[in-house]
Amino acid sequence: MSELMSNAGYGETATERVAQYEAVTFEQVHREVLHLFPEQPADILDVGAGTGRDAAALAARGHRLVAAEPTAELRLAGERLHAGRGIRWVDDALPGLAGLGTAGERFDLILLSAVWMHLTADERPSAMDALARLLAPGGRVVLSLRYGPVPPGRRMFTVPADETVGQAHERGLRLLVRTPRADLHDRPGVSWTILAFESSPR
Repeated sequence: MSELMSNAGYGETATERVAQYEAVTFEQVHREVLHLFPEQPADILDVGAGTGRDAAALAARGHRLVAAEPTAELRLAGERLHAGRGIRWVDDALPGLAGLGTAGERFDLILLSAVWMHLTADERPSAMDALARLLAPGGRVVLSLRYGPVPPGRRMFTVPADETVGQAHERGLRLLVRTPRADLHDRPGVSWTILAFESSPR
């Protein structure tokens, strides 16, 4: 399935994805790492923002949000569902996130919920380079790794947590959290690992 694009299958099933994403809350999804999120207003990048559930919750807490979502159907749904929240939506994606950071923009938190497993082994080092480039000094990255059956028509890979931790460490990112978690949608055979990293305050 490696010939598929990383967001393959999402546009065609956008209606189903919207219902799925909005069925769980920001607090449920990120309960293991909520203590790591900024308390004071901060610049936050939500990569693979989907319908904007997380971006909207963070914007409601006073943060400045950029939501990067390459699937037009999901991006438009998010703009509609969470209009008026002050979220800046952009059509951008890993591994390069080429449209971001060109003017020296940096983020205090980068969130990647159910994103990393879509990247090939060749793409993941470049993707980690992009995250390190966009992270502000002392900033944090929170991401999830998915394990289990791959739905038909989708591109997903089993990513060893040790690989991700090692790639982050090579780019000066310190591991803060590594914890398993069950699937919130109770899908058979699906489980997750939650990882959080922090850059040097320099």
